[in-house]
Amino acid sequence: MQSSGDRSEGVGRVLSHQRVLLCAISALLLGCSPAPPSRADEAVSSGPAVIDDAGREVKLSAPARRVVSLLPAGTETLVALGAIDWIVGRTRYDSDAHLAHLPSVGGGLDPSLEALTALSPDLVITFETAGGSPVRARLEQLGIPVFAIQTQDTSDVFRNIQKLGHLVGREAAADSLSRDLRTRLDAVRAGVPPGSRPTVLYVAGLDPPIVAGNGTFVMELIGVAGGAAIPALSRAAGVWPQLSFEELVRQDPDIVMLPVGREPAQAVERLRAAPGWRELSAVREGRIVTVDADLANRPGPAIAQSAEAMRAALAPHLERQ
Repeated sequence: MQSSGDRSEGVGRVLSHQRVLLCAISALLLGCSPAPPSRADEAVSSGPAVIDDAGREVKLSAPARRVVSLLPAGTETLVALGAIDWIVGRTRYDSDAHLAHLPSVGGGLDPSLEALTALSPDLVITFETAGGSPVRARLEQLGIPVFAIQTQDTSDVFRNIQKLGHLVGREAAADSLSRDLRTRLDAVRAGVPPGSRPTVLYVAGLDPPIVAGNGTFVMELIGVAGGAAIPALSRAAGVWPQLSFEELVRQDPDIVMLPVGREPAQAVERLRAAPGWRELSAVREGRIVTVDADLANRPGPAIAQSAEAMRAALAPHLERQ
């Protein structure tokens, strides 16, 4: 016969087991309750987040206020968004005089990581190449958020304007900038006279010949400005294909467009003197037009000004069509 103490101890064990069982059932039904989020976790979850062109999420604890852009188009986008005061470093390729006083981190593809990290950036904008961003991994190991850009056409430009606007807390400015650029592009398009369009070959490299292909923002802007692509581009591999001179002669483009720096006349002479180029009738007959390389080659807020410059360069030839 059990004593009252034994019975009390047994009842206690049963109740204890029941409590454990009820807790286990509650955990299964309701899920385990995580620890309350820390302030740091709450800050990150409430900060801006976007998916970049590498397909990775870029999440900040707050809108970026110390930014380094490793590509000029990214820098120009920040300036156009009114975020110039938040740029803390530059590359040797940034031409804006208002940024000349900032420390340089070197080149866009091969920056000095020591110089870059010394600036304590809360966001770095970089290239996304076919093999991936060359500096992303190192920066991410150091806990520095990286936004990678890979631009092909103007839709990519507009998308990245919106994303950068979100990352720096300038969404309204991004909307306004996008509207303005679209309005200017529409105005260029509307100013093209009706009729046939001249074929335009945009030259990115002389030897071997490398040209802008279909699907690039450059050829898209040439189309806005009134030009057309040579048919071979529809068959060419890649968006910046290398074409043979034999193919170029067969295509016989109406106009050769050459991006140039500060000495356009010398650039044109170099093209004329380069082997093979005089085989093209456009080169022999002087149908070569030039555009500012800093405008034409930068997929950012400069796209509208680039289209306007292309339209001006093509205007005499459009009137003859």
